[in-house]
Parts: sequence; structure tokens; C-alpha cells
Amino acid sequence: MKTDSLNTDRVTKTDAEWRAELAPEQYRVLRQGATERPFTGKYYYNKEDGVYHCGACGAALFSSDAKYESGSGWPSYWEPVSEDAVITRLDTSHGMRRTEVLCGRCESHLGHVFEDGPQPTGLRYCINSAALDFAGRDE
Repeated sequence: MKTDSLNTDRVTKTDAEWRAELAPEQYRVLRQGATERPFTGKYYYNKEDGVYHCGACGAALFSSDAKYESGSGWPSYWEPVSEDAVITRLDTSHGMRRTEVLCGRCESHLGHVFEDGPQPTGLRYCINSAALDFAGRDE
């Protein structure tokens, strides 16, 4: 799992800029690290072919080819689209020890990754729908 990004096309904005550009729920998730309620996100049940992008900066993050039904209540993927698409860091909030997943381009909070996913990676990237935009393959 990559913890440092090689992405040189960084997006940095002030908190006021992010707040003005994002919908309130997106801002809470992407910039404040909130989590949407399980089974409520618009992409949890999405079965279309395409690519999931960062809801803040538009960077490609996950392919529908790596999406699977984890039963967790959030869209789940076994790998990102590229090595530098996401970065991770330790999250000790809420009395837990987890690995937070951030966009490799703008460092927005996406969700968490766990080591209980399917092969070939054994990873479960558990991502908030509010952190994503979807583009179908035909778009």
C-alpha cells in the first residue's frame, strides 16, 4: 500500500475555496473526514462500467473493474486505478486504529482501507459515495 504520492499535479486550495466549491455533504466527507451512513451512498449499488473520480479534484481513483460487493454498506474496491491515485495515513480517530485513504492529487478524505478484501490484493478500499463522481465508459 502506497503511503507517499508521486503525483506532481497537486491541487491545493484554501478551506474557503473548498467550502465554496463543494456541496455541504461533500465538504464534510472530503475535507473534514466525515463518513456517510452505510447503504445510503449513491454509488453503493452502482453496477455500471466506468471510472470513479475524486469529487473534489476530478482525479481518477477506482475502476468499476475493481469494485465488488463487500457487504460493508460503502462502495468497495480491491485496488485503485494507479499506484499514485491514492495515498494512505494512520487514522486513530474514534478510538480505532485504521488506515485512511486520501486522494493522491488533492489529499481529500475518501474513506479507509482494510486488509480483509478479495484476491489478488487482499485489500478492501471502503470509500464514501459523497467523495466520488462516476463517469461511465460511454461518457
